[in-house]
Amino acid sequence: MSGKLILFPVPIGAETISDSLPALNLELINTCHYFIVEELRTARRFLKKAGYSYPIDDTTFYVLNEHTSEQETIHYLDPIQQGENIGLLSEAGLPCVADPGMMITRQAQRMGVEIIPLVGPSSLMMALMASGLNGQNFAFAGYLPVDKHERISTLKKLEVKALKDNQTQLFIEAPYRNNQMLQSLCESLMGETRICVAVDITLPSQTIRTLTANQWKKQREQLNLHKRNTVFAIGR
Repeated sequence: MSGKLILFPVPIGAETISDSLPALNLELINTCHYFIVEELRTARRFLKKAGYSYPIDDTTFYVLNEHTSEQETIHYLDPIQQGENIGLLSEAGLPCVADPGMMITRQAQRMGVEIIPLVGPSSLMMALMASGLNGQNFAFAGYLPVDKHERISTLKKLEVKALKDNQTQLFIEAPYRNNQMLQSLCESLMGETRICVAVDITLPSQTIRTLTANQWKKQREQLNLHKRNTVFAIGR
């Protein structure tokens, strides 16, 4: 019998595992003795918190991050042919969404491997849910350019798309550049364009606010986003 590739979401902030993940996820973790992970230390920590019962030292981990080439992963799915389940973990949130795991699911699809995606937290979807922006037509733009002029140019293009097609535009930034991103949003967008800032989702410090660019100009200094996980969205 062939094994399965199981996609395990990881909490994005909440300290208590049961606040983020269904019991089924925690049961299925114990069916895997092989895991594909972004970072060994955090993966081991998550498994211990999740009640993983198989000895960690006997568990096999394969690393998959932004530096991993597809050639390096060519044998990662081999245990499935021997009937073993393999778990794919994100660092936080859903595997394969703003995450390098897509490389593995693409291989699994080519091989005809059964893929089991599990329910779990997604900062993108949770931000969209609470934003008051259009949830029936939206797009995720990932990380925007670091250069300020390129970033502003990209923001204006996203604004055109958001306003013309009523398509909510979601994007993220490196946590230490969040304040600069909000400043760029205030400076470059039209005054009535709505901006959602969703920070620390699932944590006690969670804040999700949608204001116009003009309103954010007056209130931006009240919200310090530095080194806090944040999702941005713009729309009408």
